[in-house]
Amino acid sequence: MKKLSIALKTENLTKLYDKTVVVDHINLHVNKGEIVCLLGPNGAGKSTILKMLTTLLKPDEGTAFVNGYDIVKEQAEVRKCISFAPQELVFYEELTALENLVFFGIMQGKQKKN
Repeated sequence: MKKLSIALKTENLTKLYDKTVVVDHINLHVNKGEIVCLLGPNGAGKSTILKMLTTLLKPDEGTAFVNGYDIVKEQAEVRKCISFAPQELVFYEELTALENLVFFGIMQGKQKKN
């Protein structure tokens, strides 16, 4: 499914918490260059969708493809081609900005360039 014109495609993407369906068989198709916004009230499933697309959360049904890579079967490849800035600040205050960048880069398998 490595089609270069498709940035994101979801196929029946579904997530349940206990028996409550929070994401219900979402089907999206986003071409490269398009901008998409997820709108909805608190608890609508926006963050859950993003967590699944970024491989932080496994879907209960369906899957999605980011740049042609399956979020369930090709997590490492998906993580190489995306970035995610969560609402909450995620950094270590005792480190400098550069040290935080280096630390999280190493955690993602990036090499430090001198």
